[in-house]
Amino acid sequence: MNVLLVYAHPEPQSLNGSLKDLSVQRLKAAGHQIQVSDLYAMQWKATLDANDSRVPPLGSRFDPSLDSQHAFANGLQSQDIELEQEKLRWADTVILQFPLWWFSMPAILKGWVERVYAYGFAYGVGEHSDSRWGDRYGEGTLAGKRAMLIVTTGGWESHYAARGINGPIDDILFPIQHGILHYPGFEVLPPFVIYRTGRMDETRFTEIGDALGQRLDDLAHTAPIPFRRQNAGEYEIPALTLKVDIAPGRGGFGAHIA
Repeated sequence: MNVLLVYAHPEPQSLNGSLKDLSVQRLKAAGHQIQVSDLYAMQWKATLDANDSRVPPLGSRFDPSLDSQHAFANGLQSQDIELEQEKLRWADTVILQFPLWWFSMPAILKGWVERVYAYGFAYGVGEHSDSRWGDRYGEGTLAGKRAMLIVTTGGWESHYAARGINGPIDDILFPIQHGILHYPGFEVLPPFVIYRTGRMDETRFTEIGDALGQRLDDLAHTAPIPFRRQNAGEYEIPALTLKVDIAPGRGGFGAHIA
């Protein structure tokens, strides 16, 4: 299996750095092919702007969507974007690894998504009509591939429980798992979350490493989160709301999981 690990932490000697190295070693030992996009080491440009195209903006001002579409369709994207898109095409499974900073991913990883997920590559794909609203949420360029998050956080697991002060971890990660991964087609595996990272000793690290190793061994067989597919008949189109007989009386993020 081809695995792309997109990694976002500035310190190689951090817990995240050790987990990244463990993952690479485990995957290679299992016979997988792996590429790592270490965003800080790459000095990845996080800001989406007019320099992402090799030609000036089409109009009198920069339009992020239209200029992205033109650059992608005409082979005019900056080389760093093209290389990351090739890695995504190559990969059977994509792992995003990052510390949870202010309830989301680090800015450098968000910038990777904004720039690499070009119009025509990850969005704006497929027919848009009164019967179908594009190839997305379970369909799209990256359909048939798997994805998983490896996330570290300083908070306790109870802080991210259903009644925890920070809110449920599944809700916090929903915009990433559903909106960034499921949207362009990925099957999204349950996340691997490490809590209370400030309380780490050799014994606990060994336990976490063993658990992570098992998750990596099971990448091809783990059941994905059963996100509903947009064009599978459960949503009104073009309103894109769940039909009245689907999850009646339910709302919020959970309603979009079967």
